[in-house]
Amino acid sequence: MDSINYAKYIDHTLLKPEATEEQIAILCEEAKTYQFASVCVNPTWVKTAADALKGTDVKVCTVIGFPLGATTTTVKAFEADDAIKNGAGEIDMVINIGALKSGHENVVLKDIEAVVNVAKGRALVKVIIETCLLTDEEKRKASELAVKAGADYVKTSTGFAGGGATPEDVRLMRDVVGPTIGVKASGGVRSLEDAQAMITAGASRIGASSGVKIIQGLISETDY
Repeated sequence: MDSINYAKYIDHTLLKPEATEEQIAILCEEAKTYQFASVCVNPTWVKTAADALKGTDVKVCTVIGFPLGATTTTVKAFEADDAIKNGAGEIDMVINIGALKSGHENVVLKDIEAVVNVAKGRALVKVIIETCLLTDEEKRKASELAVKAGADYVKTSTGFAGGGATPEDVRLMRDVVGPTIGVKASGGVRSLEDAQAMITAGASRIGASSGVKIIQGLISETDY
């Protein structure tokens, strides 16, 4: 029997623009039932989720500058502060992808630092680098900048750019950030096998809308 507590790796995610209040309530109930690490919802649902999860160990995670990363640094910082005030304990921000690809590393660094500074002592910060849009060299550079800015995690993907996490990207990011920074694999992790592959590659958190299916896969695997 697998001794890994998969539930504590999972950010139970619902980021579709058409998500309803009822669906958010179900997401939170599932997170409580399976004891996931967090629910990950759009900023408009943070307070709803925080109220639903009050008194539990399940954190509320939200996304900032999502999904393009193309809002200004001032807006990302304000958005993060607002989300934390509404009850978010984890912030997943998208980097300025265009700035990175243009070679403006200082712009990317300052962008991440602004959110990290707002969140310091209040919430974890995970930095989404959107691996499917980057070269390996750019993935390395983005991960280095996230570490330099003081982020708690680097994260592969939004899931909205045509590609998601791969074990190869997780391995590359883990190699860059070392053992003390988290790596979140997100996008396309739909089964227990997917989750196992990401954890083996070095992921310490998994963003998935299929969290229940992943845990049920574990239950069926050990039910004998």
